Amino acid sequence: MSKVAVQLKLERKIKQDILLKRIYKQWDLQLMVVPALLFILVFSYIPMYGVLMAFQDYNLFKGFAGSSWVGLKHFEMFFNAPEFWTIMRNTVVISLLKLLIGFPAPIILALMLNEIKGRAFKRTVQTISYLPHFLSWVIVSGFVMSMLSTENGSVNMLLEKLNLIEDPVNFLSLPQYFWSILVTTGVWKEIGFSSIVYLAAIAGVDPHMHEAASMDGASRLRQMFSITLPSILPVIIVFLILAIGNLLSAGFEDILLLGSNPVLRDVGDVIDTYVYRIGIQNNRYSYATAAGLFKSLIGVFLLVGANYAARKSGNSLW
Repeated sequence: MSKVAVQLKLERKIKQDILLKRIYKQWDLQLMVVPALLFILVFSYIPMYGVLMAFQDYNLFKGFAGSSWVGLKHFEMFFNAPEFWTIMRNTVVISLLKLLIGFPAPIILALMLNEIKGRAFKRTVQTISYLPHFLSWVIVSGFVMSMLSTENGSVNMLLEKLNLIEDPVNFLSLPQYFWSILVTTGVWKEIGFSSIVYLAAIAGVDPHMHEAASMDGASRLRQMFSITLPSILPVIIVFLILAIGNLLSAGFEDILLLGSNPVLRDVGDVIDTYVYRIGIQNNRYSYATAAGLFKSLIGVFLLVGANYAARKSGNSLW
């Protein structure tokens, strides 16, 4: 064995010993990680065994062992389904709208809140913007339906008062309004809570940098673009990578509840709602699993691609 190989083996042994000593010294902290690891194992990794269903004609009574294997049959059926391109179009368009509008919204809110000097007013705005996140989509959808109702709905009443419409408009029965309503509702619900991370990142920016820029005559707007945004850019990139990885996750609860009208199916049916309708309601478990697996594989490729692109800027997940 050469000296280089012996030296590498010795260095590896030293690193292992250091790691074991560190784990031993931090056993109480390491123990706190165990519940989280068990949670991920039980609810994220063990259920992946069910992916086998996509390659079988799964029978609920025969189970995985007794069901016959059919290869890529269900994937071919999904790709050749007449509604495939409609579902993909809706999924991509809704996801892109949520990404383009919903992603920068909390960043803008965090930057605006950071410029507020009055602490009482700032806390009030933060509290009000956080609250919708803790409401379930059942409550939020009911609230939106009530506002857009043709009978005493506040939106229709306001438009009538402003003479913008003559008769009440049933917005949730018109496909051309659905995407706007869906994205707007989602932004309103999550903008406050999503801004917490960016506010925390902004709080970590060195205040001396702002003081130096102010002494040089830089305005608050100039400081925002030259100091604050570049300082929180690593956080923004990490969350952007995760958002791109979930690009085909256009939503489920919001679309299922707000798009419950069959008239909206042509613009509101996405992969997740399609999987629910075909798999749960129609009992086509293998077919629905194949559709869901296809979405997950695309998500993995998007995540890896986004991370590779972000690595060039020096900020990536791995």
